[in-house]
Amino acid sequence: MRVRIVATSINLSDWECLRGSPAYARIGGLRSPSRRTLGSDIAGVVDEVGEGVTRFRPGDEVYGDNLLLKGGFAEYTIAPESVLAHKPPQLGFAEASTIPQAGAIAVQGTQWGAADRRILINGAGGGSGSFAIQLAKRLGAQVTGVDNSSKLDFMRSVGADDVIDYQRDDFTKTARPYDLILDLVAHRSVFAYRRALARGGRYRCVGGSVPTLLRVLTAGWLVGRATGRSIGILAVKEGPTHFEPLADLCATGEVRTHIDRTFRLDEVPAALAHVGEGRALGKVVVSLA
Repeated sequence: MRVRIVATSINLSDWECLRGSPAYARIGGLRSPSRRTLGSDIAGVVDEVGEGVTRFRPGDEVYGDNLLLKGGFAEYTIAPESVLAHKPPQLGFAEASTIPQAGAIAVQGTQWGAADRRILINGAGGGSGSFAIQLAKRLGAQVTGVDNSSKLDFMRSVGADDVIDYQRDDFTKTARPYDLILDLVAHRSVFAYRRALARGGRYRCVGGSVPTLLRVLTAGWLVGRATGRSIGILAVKEGPTHFEPLADLCATGEVRTHIDRTFRLDEVPAALAHVGEGRALGKVVVSLA
């Protein structure tokens, strides 16, 4: 399908792919990005469909995570039918573009939440984190958000009960361990994460340094099993099935999208830098409207 882009939200994965760091960002493109035009979370209007497309027709308003082909930082892109969904009419294009990748991570990362459980989200001031805070609160959990000092008030505004400035305090040194830790920026040792977890608790990371992710994959399983905890990587499933439930909540106002700033297409470098430097509160959007 060819889609006319109206809005594309920026994910940290776009910045990582541009810089080639961490090392896993070079998969499929060792010396340069595998796709010359980045931008995966798209929202727009179907312009043309291929012979095998059955769910959409020209003129349909769609959104989705075009992670394989990317191309969102442009006027038009090509996307497979399977990654797109019909945009809820209650959401604008910019709002819809904030949901697919960040929403899938937040939905799956909070799936073990429940009433009265203590949940910590590291990197909670960004797109995935701000959605995860709201989803965890809907489950009745007590939520702690961790990020830099400029994001503390924002995390409170989206529902966090407690907030931690990681530059001042180490969340792994707590007198009250957590039942669930969702780590969007993993950089600590497996033993530190074990210390922060209550017995029977779960730690899941999505992003972070390669050495940390490797330690979580290997030693994390052993340390967790030996101490009655579960330590591992969140294997995020992609596609509309995994982000449409959040979009439905956003459409009814039960969960809020938060757009920190909107940039024009010719301002993509500045938009990427804003996200990569950790300054964005919630999501950043590139708009062609």
